[in-house]
Amino acid sequence: MAAPATSPPASANLRRIVAASLIGTTVEWYDFFLYGSAAALVFNKLFFPGSDALVGTLLSFLTYAVGFAARPLGALVFGHYGDRLGRKKLLVLSLLLMGGATFAIGLLPTHATVGTAAPVLLTALRLVQGFALGGEWGGAVLLVSEHGDARRRGFWASWPQTGAPAGQLLATGVLSVMTALLSDAAFTSWGWRVPFLLSGVLVIVGLWVRLSVDESPVFRAALARAEARRAEGAALEKMPLVAVLRHHWRDVLIAMGARMAENISYYVITAFVLVYATSHTGLSQQTALNAVLIASALHFAVIPAWGALSDRIGRRPVYLLGAAGVGVWAFPFFALVDSHHFGPLLLAVSVGLVFHGAMYAPQAAFFAEMFATRMRYSGASIGAQFSSVAAGAPAPLIATALLADYDSPTPIALYVIAAALLTLLAVGVARETRSRDLTAVEGNAVEGDAVAGEGRTAGPDGGASSAVPSGGA
Repeated sequence: MAAPATSPPASANLRRIVAASLIGTTVEWYDFFLYGSAAALVFNKLFFPGSDALVGTLLSFLTYAVGFAARPLGALVFGHYGDRLGRKKLLVLSLLLMGGATFAIGLLPTHATVGTAAPVLLTALRLVQGFALGGEWGGAVLLVSEHGDARRRGFWASWPQTGAPAGQLLATGVLSVMTALLSDAAFTSWGWRVPFLLSGVLVIVGLWVRLSVDESPVFRAALARAEARRAEGAALEKMPLVAVLRHHWRDVLIAMGARMAENISYYVITAFVLVYATSHTGLSQQTALNAVLIASALHFAVIPAWGALSDRIGRRPVYLLGAAGVGVWAFPFFALVDSHHFGPLLLAVSVGLVFHGAMYAPQAAFFAEMFATRMRYSGASIGAQFSSVAAGAPAPLIATALLADYDSPTPIALYVIAAALLTLLAVGVARETRSRDLTAVEGNAVEGDAVAGEGRTAGPDGGASSAVPSGGA
C-alpha cells in the first residue's frame, strides 16, 4: 500500500495548498454570508416592502434558506464528479458559480423597479449560491486533508474552516464600513450593492491562487488503482453515492447529527443576532455589525488552535466540548444581548463563536477520515450539506418566528440546546478517527467485493498499523 499522504509534504507546497483552499473558501463564504447579513438589514425593505418589519424579515430569511436547500444538490453533483475527476477541477467551478451569482445580485433591480420579478430573481441567484457552496466545502477540506501530514491533519485541515469566519469578517466588515460612511437612505438606495459587486474582484484572486495547486496525491493514487483494476477486467465501480450509502451510511448519519448544533448555533449567533439586537433590544445596526465583526476575528484565531488540539487528544473530545459549550451558553447569550450595551453583546457573540470553533475546527479532518478515497468527496459533502437543510437553513427563520410569536428569547435558547443535545448524541456514538491513514481507508466501490483496506489506522510514524473497525457500515 502506497503511503504518500502519510509523510509530510514539502512545507512550501503544503502552505500553498492551504492558502489556495483558504482563499477560495473565504471568497465563497464571503458571498454566502454577505447575503445573510443583507437579508437581515436591507432585503426585507428592498424586495419585500409593505410588510410588517418582522414579517418582511421572515420573507427575506426565507430566500436565505433557499440557498441551503440547493446545497445537498451541489453536494451530490460536485461529490460525484469530484470523486471521478478530481478535487481541483470542481473547486474552480464552484468558485466561478458562487462569484458570478453574488456579482449578479449586486446588479439586481428591486421590487420598486420590477415588482415581484425582483424577489424571484433574488431567489434564483440564491439557489446558484447554495448549489456552489454545497460542492465547495468538501473539495476544499479534502484537498488539504489528502495533502497534509497525518500527524497534524486536524491543524492543517482546520485552515480551510477559517474561511467561514474570514468570509464573515470580510462581509461584515465591508457592510460595517458602508453603513458607517453612508446615511441609512444612501445605504438602502445603492450602498448595499457595493459589497456584492466586490465579489468579482475576489473571485479573480481566488481563481489565480486555486489554479496554481496540484491535485490531491491520495486521489491520484486511488484513481490509478481503479484504472488498473478496470484494465484487469474487474467489475465497474459503483457510483460514489451508491458506494457511500452501502459502505458508509452510518458515517453519513453521524456527520449529519454532528452538524446540527454547529450549524444552528452559528446562524443564530451571527445572522439572527443582527435581527434580535436591532429589533428587540434597540441597538443600532452599526453596533450589532461591529460585535459580529470583532467576534469573527476571534473565531478565525481559535479555529486552528482547536484543530491542533484535536491532533493531540482526538476529534471527538474537542467536538463534544464545543457542542456542550453552545448548549450551556444559550441562555447567557441572550441575557447578555438583552443588556442593551455593546460590551455584553460582544462577549455573548465571542464566547458563542469560541465554542462553535471547537466543533467546526476538527470537523474537516473528522469527516474526511470517515470515508474511503474514491467516495470521500461524496460522503463528506453529503453528510455535511444534507444536514444544513434541517439545521442552518431554517435557523434564522425559526428563531425570528419564535421571537415574533413569543416576544422572548427563551424558546430560541431551548432550540439551540435541543440541537446541542442531538450533536452530543451523534458524536458520542462515533468512533475516533484521529489515527486513520487516508491511503489505507481506501474502500472498494465494486459490487460484491469486500471493502478493501477499510479500518486500517496510521501508526505513530504515519504508516499503516493493525486494523480496527472503520467508521463505515
